[in-house]
Amino acid sequence: MGNYTVDEYALCTRFKSKKRKKRLVKEDFEKQLIQIRRLEKELWNRRKDLPLIPLENPYQKGWQRNFVLREDVARSSEANFYRTLLEKINTRQFSPEKSFKRKKKRKRRHVYVENIQIVKEFSEWEWKSPKLELTEKEKVHFYKRERWCSNFKRYKIHYVFNEPWRYVLRVSPYMITHTKMVDSDLESEIQLLDNYIVNNHLRYKINKLVDGFSHRWSYYENENPKEKNPIKNISLPALYQQYADEMI
Repeated sequence: MGNYTVDEYALCTRFKSKKRKKRLVKEDFEKQLIQIRRLEKELWNRRKDLPLIPLENPYQKGWQRNFVLREDVARSSEANFYRTLLEKINTRQFSPEKSFKRKKKRKRRHVYVENIQIVKEFSEWEWKSPKLELTEKEKVHFYKRERWCSNFKRYKIHYVFNEPWRYVLRVSPYMITHTKMVDSDLESEIQLLDNYIVNNHLRYKINKLVDGFSHRWSYYENENPKEKNPIKNISLPALYQQYADEMI
């Protein structure tokens, strides 16, 4: 080899250096993770594209509530305009009770209060977005309003419909008439792939590689049942008491 070092000799020959070998192994591993994400998305899309099957016996599952045109507005000359606008700003709520009330704690007591439902409001970002479906004529019927946002601790701008009296709420039964087709082979493939990702702790690495970020407290982060710690979240006095009881 003369006066050449090991790295210089490897560079002159076709041998791979130790650093390059480690880099190639890492790149190959990352390519495998990307392929796993693509396969996972493909399986999810296949499950999403499964058709709906009509039920022989439809059944009711609670109640639904949405807005409809008021009777006098429906008979007016501008009924078509407000009906078209309603399709873009209508909202829908579901409830197991026809009264649409929810339990709330007030002064250490549980009371039932009615859910507030309004037509859709647009944030400042949605209002300026080119994907906004409202026409210029429809935008005239909205006004700008500032509202305090407790999450962001600041005032945020919303665009609110200025004639909500033109619509009234209608309550109707929520009927289940179709069900999603279930492919057992497809579900088995999805479950096998998910088990492989969870058991090998690959979810964080895949999200970090593909999306650029990952939250360990996300939906996909599951604890491996084989590695559950039996004394997790147990205080030392409680552990000592268990030990003393076993000795007795």
